[in-house]
Amino acid sequence: MAAASGNRLTLGIGLSHKVVIESMLGMSYDKPVRHLREYLNVLMPLSRNETAHFDGDTYKVHANIMAKGSKGFGVVVAALGEQMLRVTAALADGTLTWCTGPATLAGHTIPTITKAADEFDRPAPRIIAALPVCVTDDKVAAAERAAKVFAVYGTLPSYRAMLDREGAAGPADIAIMGSVGEVQDRVAALADIGVTDFAAVEFGATPEEIANTRDAIKGLLK
Repeated sequence: MAAASGNRLTLGIGLSHKVVIESMLGMSYDKPVRHLREYLNVLMPLSRNETAHFDGDTYKVHANIMAKGSKGFGVVVAALGEQMLRVTAALADGTLTWCTGPATLAGHTIPTITKAADEFDRPAPRIIAALPVCVTDDKVAAAERAAKVFAVYGTLPSYRAMLDREGAAGPADIAIMGSVGEVQDRVAALADIGVTDFAAVEFGATPEEIANTRDAIKGLLK
């Protein structure tokens, strides 16, 4: 995919959730941070077109993967908690957050991963914030829709912890909604706290809302 995309690929990975790994897939979710550390020790050399040499408790890999035209790719991790952020800072290129509001990004996520990157003498990490977004004339209806569409995320422990930090009852409370100007201002404000990239998760109810939301986000690229 790196070669096919003109080497614009950034791979996002995550640990999933205990209920998914154990209850749905029948696998162990024991020591997830160790699992991530070992996984990244294998993946990161491969992402740079290098050979991976690693012998761990879970993974033992001595291999390389070469793809014609690939110059490698970036790797970001869905890291939310402190331990995950530290491992990500030490080994990967940045984090991709979800259900994490601006106060939590500014007070927890960004300072934790940035401090760890400095500690490990790593480059400044990418901070990719994904949030629900909708340009709409009816905020009440949009909030009700967001509460339904994204309800499941408020029940998963890792996301619940971030919402609790934010003082949010659910994902709808951190959704970016309103006029074009309101949406653009709130997205732009994320850069002021250290977010490097914004991932828009659209939830428009009509073709007009969807088109207006996309136009608003594109307008920030000018």
